[in-house]
Amino acid sequence: MAKTPKTFVGIDVSKNSLHVAVRPDGTRWSVPNTEDGIAELLNRLKALAPTRVVLEASGGYEATVTAELLAAGLPASVINPRHSRHFAQATGRLAKTDRVDADVLALFGEAIMPPVTQLPDEATQELLALVNRRRQIVAMITAESNRLATASERIRPGIRAHLEWLRSQRNGLDKQLRSALRACESWRELDRLLQSVPGVGPVMSATVIAKLPEIGTLDRRQIASLTGVAPFSRDSGQYRGSRSVWGGRGGVRHVLYMATLSAIRHNPDIRQFYQRLLAAGKKPKVALTACMRKLITILNAIVRDRTPWQPRAAVPA
Repeated sequence: MAKTPKTFVGIDVSKNSLHVAVRPDGTRWSVPNTEDGIAELLNRLKALAPTRVVLEASGGYEATVTAELLAAGLPASVINPRHSRHFAQATGRLAKTDRVDADVLALFGEAIMPPVTQLPDEATQELLALVNRRRQIVAMITAESNRLATASERIRPGIRAHLEWLRSQRNGLDKQLRSALRACESWRELDRLLQSVPGVGPVMSATVIAKLPEIGTLDRRQIASLTGVAPFSRDSGQYRGSRSVWGGRGGVRHVLYMATLSAIRHNPDIRQFYQRLLAAGKKPKVALTACMRKLITILNAIVRDRTPWQPRAAVPA
């Protein structure tokens, strides 16, 4: 008896529409990215019983349809757009249209079989929204501060007023983050453990809780890679290229960078490690990246062992 071929679906998501491609039969269609359109999509996909439904992260436009797909028991996987684009180029698909993108996503699902996405619970989604909004506000504060430096006298009062409002928003979000962390017993304990490390403040703690739920469950190499601070080799034959970090979760890496700058000043273990690297001739940027890796490794071990930070902890970098 012949086996029924597996079905793979790619969905290219935009603000207004969902473009669908199915492999191996080549069926294509599109529906509006609305409640009714998603309902129609679910009905058609349930009949297909796909092995994998692949979507790209699209700035939040994919959130609703992904949640509905998973709630309906469909194996949806949200992937990094960079991965799908590199995959498209590797397969010779250089054009970029909604139809091509959907085809590539379906092929990506068939070839790679990415893991099914696990949606965070409602409380974690709310915490993630607060963390993301704070990051946006901080970016706007930086942009307006830069504009203020070169603005004419006529423009400056408006920029200053906007900066005052943005800072009030940031302060309000900081209070909301503290309240959210206190509201959940498991988060309170995790926050206590993370902030026991000198250099780690409430923003770093909240970001790790919201964006790095795997912390404490991975080994030191895995957590460094997931954060984007693991060095990758660039060797070929007898050539030995310089190591560099790449990929990972940019939102976590950004706050880890800021926390490491603080830890170099206030955490004796990180400060001594940084100074030792500089004394060995390492460039400051290389030493800082190594300290970032050491700090996330320390945090991973602390969460794993449920033990607050102790000076000179024997944690490998």
